[in-house]
Amino acid sequence: MMYTIIDIETNGSGNKITEIAILKHDGKQLIDTFSTLVNPETQIPPYITTLTGIDNRMVANAPTFSEIAQQVLDLTEDSIFVAHNVNFDYNIIRNAFKELGIEFKRKKLCTIRLSRKLIPGHQSYSLGKLCDALNINVVNRHRAKGDAEATVILFELLLAKEESETVIKAFLKPSSKEATLPPNLPNTVFNAIPNKPGVYYFKNKKGKIIYVGKAKDLKKRVLTHFYNKSDKEMNLCRETADITFDLSGSELIASLMEDAAIKSHYPEYNQAAKRNPKAFAIFSYEDRDGIKHLAYNTLKSAPNPLKIFYSITDCRLQLEKYCTAFNLCPKYCHLQESITACSHYAIQDCKGICKQKETASNYNLRVEEAIASIKNSNQELVIKQNGRHQEESAFILIRDGFYKGYGFIDATEQIMHTEDLERFLIPQQDTMHTQKILQSVILKTQIQPQSSVSI
Repeated sequence: MMYTIIDIETNGSGNKITEIAILKHDGKQLIDTFSTLVNPETQIPPYITTLTGIDNRMVANAPTFSEIAQQVLDLTEDSIFVAHNVNFDYNIIRNAFKELGIEFKRKKLCTIRLSRKLIPGHQSYSLGKLCDALNINVVNRHRAKGDAEATVILFELLLAKEESETVIKAFLKPSSKEATLPPNLPNTVFNAIPNKPGVYYFKNKKGKIIYVGKAKDLKKRVLTHFYNKSDKEMNLCRETADITFDLSGSELIASLMEDAAIKSHYPEYNQAAKRNPKAFAIFSYEDRDGIKHLAYNTLKSAPNPLKIFYSITDCRLQLEKYCTAFNLCPKYCHLQESITACSHYAIQDCKGICKQKETASNYNLRVEEAIASIKNSNQELVIKQNGRHQEESAFILIRDGFYKGYGFIDATEQIMHTEDLERFLIPQQDTMHTQKILQSVILKTQIQPQSSVSI
């Protein structure tokens, strides 16, 4: 097999190549070498210059990537792309080709993952620390050629291992995820993730949670992070050394668990402070003619709100349902503005308040019934969910319009009243975000005139 051991330097967050080194290896010795600075056609920030020594002056007259693209293609053709943390170098080079309208596709090997398999037990597998532990001399650290030359020595050491041929063949199989998983993440950790609903936690080498996510299928969702080539995802994967998870039984509970975990840990790769969702509300008022209106507006502009929503569409649709259920007038529910008489496309059973065919007192009675129904809907609701396994069920408890938490119940338990749920309840904080998560379920509650409807 033919290998090309590659290292690049970039301008940092822009991921534009500033230097590249390609060392071609036939499995026994080097047979070709290519190294050059690259003009990234953008500025190199000072912190990158401090790290690599490469500044804007040095690359000013260097070739652009488009000018060396054919050489890179020729050198890497019919060879295996090898790098320390291969996904980083490979994805940046592939994106550089993509900008030129060229598809770049090569088999790849990661010397971090190979080292973990063939020389286990080291405290760190970063290039610098691993080379120190193996007495590999690194000349010009954080420069493409220096790091590539050190990677060649490391790779030759790995090739000399008795089981290297078997391991490399296994890594190169199309079904293998070795070239896809983050370099510091053990394969056993990923394999332990189930195809079930829950919340997952990406952790760095120090065990700190750096990202929280939720999924209907944990393993499938986690894997999508490794295929995502955005800068944020590549940086996240580079830092990930462990992944843990909590099963939820359902995607809805997973969403609530995710929200609580983000607020508890403030992971750096989640939005540390989510913006509060824009809120809307249904409210009531009486006009100068003594007719009571149901209306909707932003929460800030809704006096004494009867019900809060986090989608203007949900707010309006729910108002339409109340209008239909209680034979109210679309005009006086503000579903039609600037008209003398209602002519709503879906609500056709107005009793004529807008045409003076009904008295205000009679109409207002139905408005009061609608208001009572809205208020009664803010009582108690138990949302049943699937448990984390077949012998378990789950629930979400909402009381007086407030989210109280969720819980899991063994199938052997007998639950006769909502009070029986208290000992299984895992209390949670009610927030605008949890209300938004739950609202789609709450709004499925059927509206019935003159009845108390639990939400």
